[in-house]
Amino acid sequence: MRVALPSRMPGLPPLRAARRLAAAGMAALAALAATVSIAQEGGRPPGMGVIRDAEIEQLMRDYATPIFRVAGINSKAAKIILIGDRAFNAFVANGQKIFVNVGAIMEAKTPNEMIGVLAHETGHMAGGHLAQLRMEIANAQIYSVIGMLASVGALATTARSARGGTGGVGVDSRGAMGVLMGPQELVARSLLAYQRAEEQAADRSAVRYLNATGQSSRGLLETMKRFQSEGLFKSAGIDPYLQSHPMPTERIGLLESAAKSSPSWGVTDSAALQARHDMARAKLVAFIGDTGEINRRYPLSDTSLAARYARAIQAYRFGRTNDAQTQIDALIAVQPGNPYFHELKGQALLEAGRAGQAIAPLRKAARMVPSAAPIQVLLGRALVASNDPRDGDEAIRVLNAALTKDDDNAETYQFLAMAYDRKGNAPMAQLSAAESLFLQGKYIEARTQADRAQKQFKTGSPGWLKADDILNYRPTKY
Repeated sequence: MRVALPSRMPGLPPLRAARRLAAAGMAALAALAATVSIAQEGGRPPGMGVIRDAEIEQLMRDYATPIFRVAGINSKAAKIILIGDRAFNAFVANGQKIFVNVGAIMEAKTPNEMIGVLAHETGHMAGGHLAQLRMEIANAQIYSVIGMLASVGALATTARSARGGTGGVGVDSRGAMGVLMGPQELVARSLLAYQRAEEQAADRSAVRYLNATGQSSRGLLETMKRFQSEGLFKSAGIDPYLQSHPMPTERIGLLESAAKSSPSWGVTDSAALQARHDMARAKLVAFIGDTGEINRRYPLSDTSLAARYARAIQAYRFGRTNDAQTQIDALIAVQPGNPYFHELKGQALLEAGRAGQAIAPLRKAARMVPSAAPIQVLLGRALVASNDPRDGDEAIRVLNAALTKDDDNAETYQFLAMAYDRKGNAPMAQLSAAESLFLQGKYIEARTQADRAQKQFKTGSPGWLKADDILNYRPTKY
């Protein structure tokens, strides 16, 4: 599992309308424009790093693909992106991307709970809610300007009356501010009411998708109840008209009625799927949690495969390399066909400075799951780190193969630049470095590398054109 390098997140540009609204003192509405979320607090753009892990990404795709199919979503175009945030949350951005906080996976006890969350977010995608919300904000901006102009006019009239009156009464600044904020509050209430309706629509869609795939809505309902019981929905003393999501009692009541009337209400997850879910949760806890949490969740008395997985990762994470290798080999002996055990073995060796030994298990994992770009990136990294000239061509081939599946990973381009440099291919090394810098949002440095590379390519060649794209890119200013 890896935390990816920072990326400009293609397809997530700032919103012009949201920026203008924020400037007018409506930051809450700008946040609404950025994300559509299942949790009461609302989603937020990724700020804690994108998590790349082949095993968990595949599990999320397996959860979501049947839902996407019945919702009419192209599963090849849609992406599920893992965010290194422990809050239980998921949200949609840019129409075809579902962002899932790893905290949601860690706390979801069953696959059905996580599937319910994904079904809800798919409802937002299929309903085009984010695009519609942007339109609502654009419309609201018009109303907001009209309201502000009317308020300024009223304020000017008040000021003129005060100056011309005989009683010497001055302008009440508090009253004037109240006049100015009135239209903004009305706009906010209107947009929040719109989003509450969309949340309820996503709930209804989620139940429909789960029914169509023969799955229970129990997990989604349990998630909503968790939010309520844990105080994530703080409803006491809250104005229901100032919330982006329906009040919990209302939302749970509507959802419970629909869920329990479904013929699939009593359906449970298969033992095999539950086992995969347990392994994913153990992996996340072991990679993200501290020693105390890992020991508490997976004590030595727990001999399940998931617990053994967590303890093996813990040993490698905290520098007990030999102990980790012994534990990982024991896992492989139980499930020799599990590619992620071989991946873990290779990663542990690689990060212990034993790159040459890491290559064989990573090659094996990559052969077992040829579609897994994160494993190919790890293998490419090991091949580069081995410092063996014989590994150069394979490193370039493997990393380029990873880019055919995931071409917006800055880390992949970084290792590819190193591989080309060691082969003496300066133009491709500089172009790859430019791509990596570009994806990190370092546009000036990217243009410098692209300019150096382009001068060495034939005009109009693929390399020349890629460099030209970077040289001609100018970030939009808002």
